[in-house]
Amino acid sequence: MGKNTKKISVGGVLIGGGESVKIQSMCTTKTADVERTVAQIASLEEAGCDIIRVSVLDEEDARAIRGIRDKIHIPLVADIHFSYKLAISAIENGCDKVRINPGNIGGEAQIKAVADCIKAHGIPVRVGANTGSIEREYLEKYGKNEYSLVESALHNVRILEREGVSDIVISVKASSVPLTVAAYTLLSERCSYPLHIGVTEAGTEEMAVVKSSAALGALLLKGIGDTMRVSITDDPVKEVLAARRILRAVGLDKNFVDVISCPTCGRCMWNSMELAKKITKKVENVRKPLKVAVMGCVVNGPGEAKDCDIGIAGAADYCVIFKGGQIFKKITASNAEEIFTAEIEKLIND
Repeated sequence: MGKNTKKISVGGVLIGGGESVKIQSMCTTKTADVERTVAQIASLEEAGCDIIRVSVLDEEDARAIRGIRDKIHIPLVADIHFSYKLAISAIENGCDKVRINPGNIGGEAQIKAVADCIKAHGIPVRVGANTGSIEREYLEKYGKNEYSLVESALHNVRILEREGVSDIVISVKASSVPLTVAAYTLLSERCSYPLHIGVTEAGTEEMAVVKSSAALGALLLKGIGDTMRVSITDDPVKEVLAARRILRAVGLDKNFVDVISCPTCGRCMWNSMELAKKITKKVENVRKPLKVAVMGCVVNGPGEAKDCDIGIAGAADYCVIFKGGQIFKKITASNAEEIFTAEIEKLIND
């Protein structure tokens, strides 16, 4: 939950002010292709996405927003750069929030026109900076670091504030984990606007998840971050799933089945790894606070997982199922998966 930030509504979804951290992603489709874009958003909704962003590269994209908005169930953010006309068109076609940097959409008259449109439609705006878009003035003054990132972002905020825009979300993304953490930490001290956190250009799935978990986990544990995107060079559904797992890991989402399992060692004489994978996949989308353990051996398993609602541990030719660290059922290893799964389902359905 965000640290003393302003509460803002994005199409009815609240961010900031102590609300839960909202998960975002961005479509990879051409926005003007309404059918494909809507289909991708539907898959993201199912995965748990709270807010979706689309690129607006031309007027065709801007006009498509109305058709997309009517067919989806989560707020839609329009992402625009370098064109005040496209920003206005996207807003007039019904986007729930706009992502711009006022410094790159034109002069004073153009910025005023966009700001007036934002206010007239009562929508919020996200502004910010990343390491590739730092204003030259601050880059020359500070170099590429957290100070230039934050000052550049706040420069864009001040432009909008002068035009009477106050529902603002800020981001200061970097591809470096230490810089991302430093920049958002500094920004949280400098303003009370809600923060959109993320690591930009994080890479393909494995490294992107590691970098995002390290950076966003560190920020969230300090109470910094009101909405988040895990950037992955892959299917955006993977971004949403990774974001959910990060929120669970840092304790901000407790309504799920937490499957713990030991890494195994020489004492493990049954295939606990395979069962742990199967159980984790089976309960991925269950919304109930339960803790399940799949442990390698009966020597340490029940004791190490005594805080779990249910657990299993194995020996050479048998397994034991335990609750609260106490064994309540001894079964053959060949029947372990079937019986353990049935016991978990009983707890889920209770």
